[in-house]
Amino acid sequence: MYARERQRRILELLEQRGRVTVTDLAAVFAVTTETVRRDLDQLAADGHLVRVHGGAVPRSTTDVEPDLDSRLVTNVEAKRRIARAAARLLPSDPRAAVMLDAGSTVGELIPHLSGRRGPVITHAPAIAQGALIHTDLEVHVLPGRVRPTTQAAVSAATVEAIRVLHPELVVLGCNGLDGEGFTTPDPDEAAVKSAMVRSAARRVMLADSSKADTRHLVTFATTQEIDTLVSDDGLPAELVAELEEAGIEVLTA
Repeated sequence: MYARERQRRILELLEQRGRVTVTDLAAVFAVTTETVRRDLDQLAADGHLVRVHGGAVPRSTTDVEPDLDSRLVTNVEAKRRIARAAARLLPSDPRAAVMLDAGSTVGELIPHLSGRRGPVITHAPAIAQGALIHTDLEVHVLPGRVRPTTQAAVSAATVEAIRVLHPELVVLGCNGLDGEGFTTPDPDEAAVKSAMVRSAARRVMLADSSKADTRHLVTFATTQEIDTLVSDDGLPAELVAELEEAGIEVLTA
């Protein structure tokens, strides 16, 4: 098979699957992984796809960020399983402070806060409103401009408010993850997430497997900065091995 024909077939597979990996493509075409990497590099240079660690994703994956309403109805069962698994990571002391990022997966953790009495800190009004159902909680809302896409406060005031806080645990979400770190499309959102990572004693990331091997504009945390990733069983084994080698505890819900 000529390179041009193989590259056309790669784009067809990418459209069908939403993501392709170097190892899978090498098996499909019975060629070396080096040949596949050259094909992907050429297709990326021509603007047909975006190269990510271990493979490629469509350009649309990094160009459009879904809003919160869309994410609330996407992969719901997987997100609920992830939240149940993450609940076991909450501090044993019910009075310990917990910081919650914005996002649909983190939001599924709210019912599991029942019985806690310590501060819950968030920059997301929707998360705060949900947490208020649990009347024993001290709910703290961080200041800042609310970004419509994620419905979360993102500004210099938000970052500054986080800098003086030291919660026992922060629970975060992301738009993409690979063997190098965790990413999001918006620089202001990334600045807030980075501040949260730096503030907490323990850092837990919640992400369903649709985020795997996808890289967005801004890295807000490297693999060395996250203690635990909770995901579903769809994470590629190669990526799990890389994350664990970097020191991240990977839990499957």
